[in-house]
Amino acid sequence: MDKPTRRIVVIGGGITGLSAAYYTMKRCEELQIPVDITLIEKERELGGRINTLHRSGYMIEKGPDSFLARKLPMIDLSRELGLEDELAATNPQARTNYILHKGKLQPMPLGLVLGIPTKVTPFLKTGLLSPLGKLRAAMDLLLPAGKGMGDEALGSFIKRRLGKEVLANITEPLLAGIYAGETQNLSLQATFPQFKQMEEKHRSLILGMLAGSKLPPPQSGGLPEIARHSMFLSYKGGLMTLVNRLREALASVRIIEGHGVERMEGWDGRYELIMNQGQRLQGDGIIMALPSFAAAKLLPELPASSWLEQIPYISVANIALAYRREEVPFPLNGSGFVVPRREARMMTACTWSSSKWPHAAPADGILLRTYIGRSGSQDWLQLSDTELIAAVRRDLRDLMGITSEPCFYEITRCVRSMPQYGVGHLERLQEARTQLKSKRPGVLICGAGYDGVGLPDCVQQGKRAAVEMAAYMSLMPTI
Repeated sequence: MDKPTRRIVVIGGGITGLSAAYYTMKRCEELQIPVDITLIEKERELGGRINTLHRSGYMIEKGPDSFLARKLPMIDLSRELGLEDELAATNPQARTNYILHKGKLQPMPLGLVLGIPTKVTPFLKTGLLSPLGKLRAAMDLLLPAGKGMGDEALGSFIKRRLGKEVLANITEPLLAGIYAGETQNLSLQATFPQFKQMEEKHRSLILGMLAGSKLPPPQSGGLPEIARHSMFLSYKGGLMTLVNRLREALASVRIIEGHGVERMEGWDGRYELIMNQGQRLQGDGIIMALPSFAAAKLLPELPASSWLEQIPYISVANIALAYRREEVPFPLNGSGFVVPRREARMMTACTWSSSKWPHAAPADGILLRTYIGRSGSQDWLQLSDTELIAAVRRDLRDLMGITSEPCFYEITRCVRSMPQYGVGHLERLQEARTQLKSKRPGVLICGAGYDGVGLPDCVQQGKRAAVEMAAYMSLMPTI
């Protein structure tokens, strides 16, 4: 007797949803489960936050611009899609990062990881910390390990181990580019669990980092040569290369763009999705690759729905500015800088994109990408594009001496785009998934709001959802 065809719907066409659809298709093929997969994206284009713009010889990433090279999910996916030769590394001559400190750009000392020193001499010489701040950080070598195994705020942890200067001058501005969050509200276990593990194993963060630096790179055997010499990677044609190749690989998947899901009805483990234009779509399994607040809207009866709805999302913007090389007097001898809160600037960071990625601009051009918005600083949402660009240009004039009009600029507003993992996030997430299994079997949630915000984390979540969905399909009754 032929196996029945299972209907699987993936809601969300960002990198998580695309990965979920791709790996679900592959996994079901391996298990010989006949499936009919539909992917729904409410916007008119796939990719979610990934959006590469090519203009006048410049390549502008309107969303994320890269991914961590050491995280294998993106590497593995690139290999499977035949994109390994398309990977692009950062400029090895532009590895220096800067932090704005008292109005001046100070280089990040070598061996400093989110404020944790692994090299003594550069740490002692840095101007980012006062002598007392350096002494307080060194106290990490003597302090006992914290008691208790529960979650705590990342900011409290860094302050407890390394002091308030490290937290304010180094850790927080660096994290602004990852989470745009307030470290006193971010979960240590959900963001940097390895720090807690270091404390438990080595008592000291510094000793833990030093011990780790003596080990061979983890999983280095699985990394291509290009990934062993660059912390970040992209593609020669931009991150949309991956989105476009995924779309090609999903030729057998029905893709619906420009239509959202208004509500979901379910009975006996089978579901019906009602679209925003009245269409109805049935599914035996649903993968919700959505922001948590969007997933909550489709799961109103779930007890954890109120928590999903209340996960904070911060709005940010990035503004790319193109210049002629002679119009930028500042020596772009690095990849950019970050801005601590106390510096009271509109910008939170600036990437020197054409230095970091030589293929991002023509030979006679400079591309800068500035960032705006973080937790507790959302007033920029009320500003017009004219006001935003004026504020950014003031900062660039003051910090880099750039007075020329840009050749052009691109403003990308990413509203409610940066999820904030509060203390206890992982426990609440596990509770929500347990409730789903019980009350909505065959419905899975994944995406940046849950198990990591980076592109590799999102790909990994999509793959994990696919494996779980295929296992669920294989166990469904045949009637």
